[in-house]
Amino acid sequence: MRTKQREKLPKPEWLRIKLTTDGNYKEIKDMMRSKTLHTVCEEARCPNIYECWANRTATFMILGDICTRACRFCAVNTGLPTELDLAEPERVADAAVQMGLQHCVVTSVARDDLADGGAMIFAETIKAIRRKLPLCSIEVLIPDFMGNWDALKVVMDAKPDILNHNIETVERLSDRVRAKAKYPRSLELIRRAKELNPKIPTKSSIMLGVGEEWDEILQAMDDLRAVDCNILTLGQYLQPSPNHMAIVRYVHPDEFAKLKEEGLARGFSHVESGPMVRSSYHAHEQVKSAEQAQTTAR
Repeated sequence: MRTKQREKLPKPEWLRIKLTTDGNYKEIKDMMRSKTLHTVCEEARCPNIYECWANRTATFMILGDICTRACRFCAVNTGLPTELDLAEPERVADAAVQMGLQHCVVTSVARDDLADGGAMIFAETIKAIRRKLPLCSIEVLIPDFMGNWDALKVVMDAKPDILNHNIETVERLSDRVRAKAKYPRSLELIRRAKELNPKIPTKSSIMLGVGEEWDEILQAMDDLRAVDCNILTLGQYLQPSPNHMAIVRYVHPDEFAKLKEEGLARGFSHVESGPMVRSSYHAHEQVKSAEQAQTTAR
């Protein structure tokens, strides 16, 4: 159960959200409603929604909008999903075509109620986008499937261009921050993904400001590199509501810049690091880095 806490730290002046509600923003919002689609941008209350939608980019959230987990940092609704929409992959592909996407990011709620955790729908979504938008690169941000490696293989066999799975935080804080997910299992997922297909770049994300120490961040980087994770994103945790875990500190942009240097020195092909960075933020700009990682693997 989420503990009721109130954010007490004053928001620093350098942390500002850009509000842009132009025609592109309205068009994308209307399209998502008309196709009965969900985006993590809305459901997770992402602070970058205005900028991204204005630039005609969005992260599709499949498998409904009810998550079977209740992570203390996440604003997505928690409960027991009631249905599985088998037509959803085609609607996502249609929306990607309508948006004219060159890079498409697909994530989902956790569906621990399903035997495969929703892997089949992920695979069908990848295939549908490939059919209708063959030049579009596809990134999937997947849950851990509760360690069901057969489910992971279903996704990997569909050949996404980037396989993303977030460890979210450092090992010491993982059980407190995440629900059901386990730090070693997340690393094992990334390791197995690369084992299944070394040519597909892997990616993960860490949110800062929840009580982690500097050395713990560097250790998490080392842990990710040990399983050959190629791309890393680092961003500031922002409390979605008073019912979610509180912010311990705001991480200054200079510290994010130093962490980017640390990540690149450890061999990540790309590190996106900054207060407003989220897992899918500027994802389209990471494609070249992913392609470089893919070339190196060959």
